[in-house]
Amino acid sequence: MSSFNHQFLYSIIIIALGYLLKRTNFIKERDGEGLSRIIFNLTLPALILVSFHDITLDTSLVLLIIIGLVYGLIMGAVGIFIFRKQEQTTKGMLTMMVPGFNIGLFAYPLVEGIWGSKGIQYFGMFDMGNAFIVFGLIYVIGAYYSDSSSSLDVRTISRQMTQSIPFMTFIVTIFISLASIPLPEALIETANIISVANMPLSLLLLGIYLNFTFEKGYLKLIMQYMAVRYLIGIVAGAGLFILLPFNDMFKYTVLIGLILPSSMSALPYAVEFNYDRRFVGTVTNMTIIISFLLMWLIANFVI
Repeated sequence: MSSFNHQFLYSIIIIALGYLLKRTNFIKERDGEGLSRIIFNLTLPALILVSFHDITLDTSLVLLIIIGLVYGLIMGAVGIFIFRKQEQTTKGMLTMMVPGFNIGLFAYPLVEGIWGSKGIQYFGMFDMGNAFIVFGLIYVIGAYYSDSSSSLDVRTISRQMTQSIPFMTFIVTIFISLASIPLPEALIETANIISVANMPLSLLLLGIYLNFTFEKGYLKLIMQYMAVRYLIGIVAGAGLFILLPFNDMFKYTVLIGLILPSSMSALPYAVEFNYDRRFVGTVTNMTIIISFLLMWLIANFVI
C-alpha cells in the first residue's frame, strides 16, 4: 500500500512543479505544445515498443480492446440522448467529450510507476480500443454537430488514426510480436532509455496545462457532464470488476480505465470545429483532478 501512496505523492509533486513553473512564468502554457509533441511522438511510442515487443495475447487482453471500443460507442449514444435538448453546438461539444479517455498522458505514468510494464500492457490494450473512439467517434460527433465545414469522409477519419504515432506503434509492435519477428537488441535498449522520460514529462505537462479557474456560467453544464461521465463509469467499472472472471490486473484496468479523464483530443477538435475551447479546457482539467482522486481512493481501498 505504501508503494501506491508513494507513487501518487511523487506524481503530485511533479504535477505541482509543472504548475509552479507555469505560474512563475519560467514556462509558458504554449510551451506545453512542444513538450506534448515530444511525449506523443517519442517517449510514449518508445514506452509502447518496450512494453509490447514480447507480449503474448490472451483472452483477457483481447477483451480489453473490445471493452474500450464498445464502452466508447455506448457512451457516445448516451451523450447524444442526455444532451439532446441542448442547442446544437453545445450538444456537439458536450457529447464529443463523453466517450474517450486520456490514457497516454494521464494513466500511463501512474500505471507505469505502480505496476510497471505489466500494467502498461493491460492499459495499452484498453487504449487500443479507446483509440478508435478518440480518433474516430469523437471526431465524427464533433464534426456532425459543428457549424464548421470539416469533412466527415472515411479518408479524413482514417488519416486521423494513421497520423497518431502511438496508435500506429501499438499496431506495428503487436503485429511484430505475434509474428515472432525479433527486434534488434540495440533498438529495444535505446527505446528503453527514452521511455524512462515518459512518466516525468507527462506529469510535468499535466501540471503545465492545469487550470483552476472557470466561468460560473459553466457550472450547470459541467455538473451535468461530470454526472454522466463518472456515475456511469463507476457503476460499469464496478460491475465488470465483480462479474468478469479474470486476473486482478485485468479487473484493476477496467475499474480504473472507466473513470479516467476525458480525452485530450477534445481540445484540438474544439479548435477545429469552432466550439468553446475555454469550456472544453476547463472540463478536461477538472476531469484530471477528479480522476486522480478516484484513482487514489481505489489504490487505497480496493487494490
